[in-house]
Amino acid sequence: MVGPSITDDERQSASTRLQIGFVVLVGISGGLVATQTGATLLQVGAAVAGALVLGALLLVWLRRWSAQFRSETNRRRPRR
Repeated sequence: MVGPSITDDERQSASTRLQIGFVVLVGISGGLVATQTGATLLQVGAAVAGALVLGALLLVWLRRWSAQFRSETNRRRPRR
């Protein structure tokens, strides 16, 4: 029988990197939108900071949602 191709530590590390990348992507997106609207450097910085907070909140919500989804799908249906 063939086992998983990555260890649990590697899986956790990849998951953490993906989560950090998601938050950073949301933050950069906020800064780019602010730049396109002609914002000052201070405003771009505030937009990046706000978007990073928003990205972190989105990540928390997604983690809770996915945990709830996993618990619902892992329930076994009784046999008839």
